[in-house]
Amino acid sequence: MRELLNYIKSRVSITASDIKLIETYFTTLSVSANTKLLEAGQVERYIYFLSSGIVKGYQNIDGKIVIQHLIEQHDVFTSLESFMTKTPSIDYYETVTNCTVLRISKKDFDFMRDNTSFWNEFVELVTNEHLNCKLDRVKDFQLLTAKERYLKFINQFPNLALNVSVENMASFLGIEPQSLSRIRKQVTF
Repeated sequence: MRELLNYIKSRVSITASDIKLIETYFTTLSVSANTKLLEAGQVERYIYFLSSGIVKGYQNIDGKIVIQHLIEQHDVFTSLESFMTKTPSIDYYETVTNCTVLRISKKDFDFMRDNTSFWNEFVELVTNEHLNCKLDRVKDFQLLTAKERYLKFINQFPNLALNVSVENMASFLGIEPQSLSRIRKQVTF
């Protein structure tokens, strides 16, 4: 819970009563590696804060797994459209390692939205942070070579680079695994 509170406090001011609400409405869950938190076709019912571990978010596009998110500890994730509209998700979210997550249900999320002053500001800030990350990824795909994308990834996310399979990393970077293996052999540190 401390990590979540620090995450929120680093973005918005919260009071002691806000902290009590957060502690009331977020529940902690320990999850084993390779556990699906969400499958395509299900309605997303939670927003998660990853306290420890690694999670991947992906879609199955014509039988090919396309990794769109690699989430490391101290970040939030959800299938946002499904969560907000209560419609079936096209996303899968699965733990890569053993994880501890804190989650808030849609009902409790809506309560926080309607009854606190900090929650909407916090949600907007985090949503904008994630949108900016997506825009940067699009720009990287347009402007950077596969090798440059890999180098940027390992510099920005060394923990992920060490703990995610080559296949998952390659999919996230839009590179075939064989090409990523060749690139990794060329790069020395």
